Amino acid sequence: MNADQKRQQQKQSLCDQLQKTPIVQLACEKLGIGRATFYRWRKEDEEFARNADESLCEGVKLMNDMAESQLLSAIKNQNMTAIIFWLKNRHRSYAQRVEVTAKLEDKELSEEQREMVQKALTLGGLFPITNTHITNTHKK
Repeated sequence: MNADQKRQQQKQSLCDQLQKTPIVQLACEKLGIGRATFYRWRKEDEEFARNADESLCEGVKLMNDMAESQLLSAIKNQNMTAIIFWLKNRHRSYAQRVEVTAKLEDKELSEEQREMVQKALTLGGLFPITNTHITNTHKK
């Protein structure tokens, strides 16, 4: 086996490992490949970069599935922290809410300013995208 074939085999092994362990440092350590080598290969080889990205994505999906499985087991075992976590993240009634209240003194927002505030709140996840509106409140 020549050096190029060995390198291709290492790249494939690294992609296979990333599907099981989607952390570059750990996957590289397991195979005795330096992190710098991984990033150099990514930079020099587009196909390897695509394969590595796909492998990382698949590995993350696997870890997410495993984590959700553990969470469900904890819920079944009546672990209150797991129950609260699930409800806060999966049930609208228990989600954390942020209320933003502001008063303007003798100033009215222009239409452009209202749109900018609405967009900022929406992007920050503080304002629902549907049925949004910003109203002016005057202190009298």
